[in-house]
Amino acid sequence: MSVHAKPKVYVADDDADVLGSLRFLLEADGFDVRTFRSGSALLKASDRAPVDCFVVDYKMPELNGVEVAEKLRKQGATAPVVLITGHYDDRLAARAAAVGIQDFLLKPLLDDNLVKRIRKAIANDHQATAP
Repeated sequence: MSVHAKPKVYVADDDADVLGSLRFLLEADGFDVRTFRSGSALLKASDRAPVDCFVVDYKMPELNGVEVAEKLRKQGATAPVVLITGHYDDRLAARAAAVGIQDFLLKPLLDDNLVKRIRKAIANDHQATAP
């Protein structure tokens, strides 16, 4: 985990209601959450260096979640990415894995599953980077 006390999670989803629900869910579970209405806005965030995990919706205008993850990696971000989607297929899973997305969840079944997946992704990331 980064220097701050709460794990920092950046969430991108173009649906304001979903974004608000995810913020509430994650903050109630002790995360420091910053939300974005698009993948482009998340990518432009100036302080993304200390992020512990990214949660990105797959289907958004401009850039989809896989494209956002790919651009994050090109910018040097190493934090885990969890993809949320209402549209799953094997091709999506393969594309997601190819850009380093560790996990994904189907909407609308996010609730505690999302919290567990984020915590697991952060823990795995810290084990992988530990000396």
